[in-house]
Amino acid sequence: MKGKEKDKEFLPLVDFSSIVLPFYTQALVKLGEVEDPITKKKEENLEFAKRLIDLLDLLKKKTEGNLEKKEKDFLESSIYQLKMLYLKKANIIKL
Repeated sequence: MKGKEKDKEFLPLVDFSSIVLPFYTQALVKLGEVEDPITKKKEENLEFAKRLIDLLDLLKKKTEGNLEKKEKDFLESSIYQLKMLYLKKANIIKL
């Protein structure tokens, strides 16, 4: 590869998952499921995690009727997984 081509940073495709995944991943960090990339620790912040889940719920509401089936399924599955983890961590349900 030539110098300029080799130095280019990889950019992922821009699609609907590019909007959902950062919120999903950050929620996993705040739920203590994934190590924080900065602190290198697993720590819980359930209030922040709930806010991120609420943002995904808002995205779902605002995009209703405008998503392809696979996009809708991906968003709903992400929200469901995060809600179940949140309820477990908050001792609201036992899984």
